[in-house]
Amino acid sequence: MLVEQAANAHVAIAEAVSLVGGEQVVIGTSHFGVMATGLGWRGPRILARSGRNGADMALLEVLTEEHVEERFDEVVLVSGDGIFSEAVAALGTAGVNVTVVALAGHCSKRLRMAASCTVFLNYGAAEVDGAA
Repeated sequence: MLVEQAANAHVAIAEAVSLVGGEQVVIGTSHFGVMATGLGWRGPRILARSGRNGADMALLEVLTEEHVEERFDEVVLVSGDGIFSEAVAALGTAGVNVTVVALAGHCSKRLRMAASCTVFLNYGAAEVDGAA
């Protein structure tokens, strides 16, 4: 079941932001989801960190510590968690176009405001909202 969820997430995200296959993809998960994520979405860099907000903290570390702004013009963050607001705003200030993809009704207002664009997944359909 978890493998199927990872595969379905891959398809939904790829459709929502038009992934073509050459992108660098980084996925954060707990240690419980590592195998299913790897089987359901082959090829990405998978970061495993458990505990409260573990997966989010692993992704946040990539955004803030790996000089993303020096290497990429565009970042797609699949999360609605406000924990990413400051990092997304900093990337935007550095000239990086940041698209946030989140489930409809599950995205922090601060994160939406920090992003260049927000794409809402709504049970298979995607809705797009520009930055404020």
